[in-house]
Amino acid sequence: MIVITAPTGQIGGRVLGILLNEAPEHGEELRVIVRDPGKLSDAVRARVDVVTGSHGDAEVVDRAFAGADAVFWLAPPHPRAPSLDAAYSGFTRAAAKAFTVHGVGHVVGVSALGRGTPAAGRAGHVTASLAMDDLIAGTGVAYRALACPSFMDNLLRQVASIRDDGVFTDTAAADRTAPTATTGDIAAAAAGLLLDRSWTGTGEVPVLGPEDLSANDMAHIMSEVLGRPIRYQRQSLEDLRAAFTGRGVGDAIVQGYVDMMRSKDDGIDEGVRRTPETASPTTFRQWCEEVLKPAVQA
Repeated sequence: MIVITAPTGQIGGRVLGILLNEAPEHGEELRVIVRDPGKLSDAVRARVDVVTGSHGDAEVVDRAFAGADAVFWLAPPHPRAPSLDAAYSGFTRAAAKAFTVHGVGHVVGVSALGRGTPAAGRAGHVTASLAMDDLIAGTGVAYRALACPSFMDNLLRQVASIRDDGVFTDTAAADRTAPTATTGDIAAAAAGLLLDRSWTGTGEVPVLGPEDLSANDMAHIMSEVLGRPIRYQRQSLEDLRAAFTGRGVGDAIVQGYVDMMRSKDDGIDEGVRRTPETASPTTFRQWCEEVLKPAVQA
């Protein structure tokens, strides 16, 4: 039995899709925790056991983890959380207890790059995510944290600007190179670990994408794929703060984003060497052709 949290999200939804195809031949049953089962298709609901509620709720995870062998764990966005600790470790504490109570053997979680780097203790959401990993690892469960860089898919939030103005923004220096990965590749890494549970102990599995790119590199690739000039415009951290605040995000979470983006521009994502084991396959050009271009043309 594999339990999947956040099954309607960017990554969790893809994990569920992969496991629906591959779990039967491994003899695995699937269970999902979801606030609104109506967001799952009828076909999906017919093939999984559904536990309704939040996976931050003790009673919900107690029901969901009964009989579970493995869990895919993702702390969902919590824009109004009073602190980063509440959004990550606080949200996870009930589940950590339930892992132990129900003897869950393996947990795979979505986390961040940065452990062991100079900025790891002052990197906002990254710091909080690493603390969540430590909480889960401390239960004694076999745990793998998927250590992720920024997602290529985040550019989908800027489709209108890319389409209408030929501009995308971020807070990094235009020529700073860094890894990026797709949510699909992250989900594939998670599904592989959930299906082949021969691993033990705790550790990280970096998902680095196949290459490091700068914002200028990405603008060049987008221009070629979209067939029109696309340019990068650097956003200040204060403008980032104002944008999040304007969307009603709470002060603690906004500060976490500011600190995280500052740490990324300081190189927090560059502490892991790319190897065949840490590289994920989808290139930025391929992602632009398969995902961004159809979204811009829609």
